[in-house]
Amino acid sequence: MRLSDFRALSFDCYGTLIDWDSGISAVLGPWAKDRGLDISAEQLLATYAAKEAEVEAELPHELYPGILAESFARVGVELGASVSADDRERLATSVPDWPAFSDSAEALASLHQYYQLIILSNIDNASFAKSNTKLGVTFDAILTAEDIGSYKPAQRNFDVLSAHLRSVGLDQSQLLHVAESLFHDHVPAQRRGVRTVRILRQQPKYGWGATPRPTVDVEPHWEFASLAEFARARAEDEHGS
Repeated sequence: MRLSDFRALSFDCYGTLIDWDSGISAVLGPWAKDRGLDISAEQLLATYAAKEAEVEAELPHELYPGILAESFARVGVELGASVSADDRERLATSVPDWPAFSDSAEALASLHQYYQLIILSNIDNASFAKSNTKLGVTFDAILTAEDIGSYKPAQRNFDVLSAHLRSVGLDQSQLLHVAESLFHDHVPAQRRGVRTVRILRQQPKYGWGATPRPTVDVEPHWEFASLAEFARARAEDEHGS
């Protein structure tokens, strides 16, 4: 397989294009300090990751700001610390403040020369619209949890992605799914028969970050240290170098 064999890329957004670990930590970290919790940044994100996955599975039709708020409340219960309504609102409304990774916009522009670009994200439409201003490209399709009615790793999200491809005359064999999270993305994508590219975004100090460990073994078809490295590899493949 060569990267030039494919015609479309579907992207996870938060954790792959937008730095959600930093965004979530910017709210949870000060809260934990204020509550006097003796917990590392990695442990705090791991606790959050488990609660968010739990809430998304239980409340598939809840908009993502509500998921953030309820997940934060459950983190408080787990850690024995109070989470106020203001705390919950602060996290629920924080998505527009989450930064894009420094290479996202330039790499997306480069990749758009070769591929259709599709978003497949655990997000609501209003929040994504605000994040999208930081990414600098016009995506060919945006598929959100709000529109799909479920959150990854639900298989339905990848079924909807495959149906979209058929609607624009593409087969999923022509698609690469690009994501950091093994749990949310690589496991269900490969179960659906989609080849995957992993962008290694996790910062060492965060371990698995706000992403649960996968429950089954999965091997991405390609791995790159950054989105910029992936874009360079695609450009080199185009010229046969």
